[in-house]
Amino acid sequence: MKKRNYITKCLLLSLLLPTLTACAGNNPHPAGSTGSAPAASSGVTSGTTAPVTEPEPPKELSKKDSLVVLRTGSNAVRDPFVLYYDGAYYIYGTGWTVMRSVKDDLTGRFTSPVKCVTTPADCIGDQWAPEVHEYRGRFYMFTTYKSSKTGHRGCAVFAADHPAKTFNLISDGPVTPTDWDAIDGTLYIDEEGQPWMVFVHEWTSTDDGVGRMACAKLSDDLTHFISEPVELFRADDPSWTDHCVTDGCFLYRTKGGKLLMIWSNWDKSGYAVGIAESESGLVTGPWIQKDELLYSKDYTGEYDGGHGMIFTDGKGQLWMSMHSPNAETADGRLETPVLIPLKEENDALVWDTLDRGMNRKK
Repeated sequence: MKKRNYITKCLLLSLLLPTLTACAGNNPHPAGSTGSAPAASSGVTSGTTAPVTEPEPPKELSKKDSLVVLRTGSNAVRDPFVLYYDGAYYIYGTGWTVMRSVKDDLTGRFTSPVKCVTTPADCIGDQWAPEVHEYRGRFYMFTTYKSSKTGHRGCAVFAADHPAKTFNLISDGPVTPTDWDAIDGTLYIDEEGQPWMVFVHEWTSTDDGVGRMACAKLSDDLTHFISEPVELFRADDPSWTDHCVTDGCFLYRTKGGKLLMIWSNWDKSGYAVGIAESESGLVTGPWIQKDELLYSKDYTGEYDGGHGMIFTDGKGQLWMSMHSPNAETADGRLETPVLIPLKEENDALVWDTLDRGMNRKK
């Protein structure tokens, strides 16, 4: 009887044990708990957003620190003309050479210079200042050489199908007047689509020994003048000039429609770049000289420089290229392609000195 009661109690206990265990598991405050909420974790909890750190705005650099010196190795490059085409940068320089960027990177390394022009039979020297412009699906080089036919320097036109190919003469020698020393021709297309050559009437062949800037209309194929040259201004017109030289002209139209020309002469500190503005908006002027220079040695305290041109890089930044210094210095610095970042401000060209993290100095 006692054994039967014992067995019955064991059976009842085995039936009740799961229910008692489940009830204990459902207790929201198990033994040892105070009933308070769990402590918050030290991390970011669900439903919250991490604070956003605003990037710092670019800082302003000095003019000296905003210069970019191109990586052309130990090669002197005078009168550098920069062309951006199909993901590459080309630098053309006096001596009729070209250097190509190794990558689509303006501040990266450039190849060694190679000859890029078939020398004309009448060329006897002074292979100066080549510029390459894309026009109607081809590439045209405006450059200077001294001709045995005239005994003078003149501006001639060459062409190629690609900026890396060899350029061949398409004009009948220099197109500028045969009794002038004429140098530094550049191409300008006016708002009517008419091509012009703007060029230097060098001081060496003017009546009074003062250089002039001049222009003339070109034929549609760019091979010859179709108008007489027009004088634009004299080297001694600006307030800042210290020499009788006109050098390195290049034209630029602002977004607001103003026609500007950069060109070079000497100021009191050395070779420099000035700006003129066409009062009429036409290439024939009249041209008004600005008192403030675009570049002077006084701006950086280092080297003089000039013979500028303007281009836009693959990222949309506007630049002026020039060579600096104008001659090898006592410390061994050669003529080197240097870039100045530019922007338009109040319909004028000014330095863009914001730091964009470029490799600016070497």
